[in-house]
Amino acid sequence: MVWVQPGAKRNELAGLHDDCLKIRLSAPAVDNKANTALVEYVAALLGLKRNQVSLESGHMSRRKTLRVLAQKEPIWPRVPADQAGGQPPTEGATHGSIGSRPHRKV
Repeated sequence: MVWVQPGAKRNELAGLHDDCLKIRLSAPAVDNKANTALVEYVAALLGLKRNQVSLESGHMSRRKTLRVLAQKEPIWPRVPADQAGGQPPTEGATHGSIGSRPHRKV
């Protein structure tokens, strides 16, 4: 799960918030712009194509669930130590029903 803060100064990882990875986005929360920006940002962050990341739930909420499809486990960036320390949560990794590609709910 991720917690999204739309309308921020820039796109960035911002630590943890309420057991979620907090992501600040410069896109406003109107006309689905923040959701689109979130998918594009996470895909770029993980070095994936945009169609490998999708918004599964939370379209109208700050708390969102993403689905990440990849042939192998993506390299997850570290959250800066001064912003909650440690790495984004990686629980919930499961193997998808689409071929043999693993997917992860974030």
